[in-house]
Amino acid sequence: MVISEFVKDKRNAAKLTQPELAEKAGVGLRFVRDLEQGKETVRLDKVNQVLQLFGYQVGAVLTNRNVIENEKS
Repeated sequence: MVISEFVKDKRNAAKLTQPELAEKAGVGLRFVRDLEQGKETVRLDKVNQVLQLFGYQVGAVLTNRNVIENEKS
């Protein structure tokens, strides 16, 4: 699932409108709309402000351990 779908699903499950979510998260309504529409250039700190309402956050995740091992060589 992509973040845009995740946020929209969580918002709907919490029975929040986009304006209500924006207010509770401390972000603008336009940001919430952009996030839910999958805009690729949203600010990560603001994404985390929204996700914190649902107990989540986005961050760096190691996907290939070999990359780090190769950098040590």
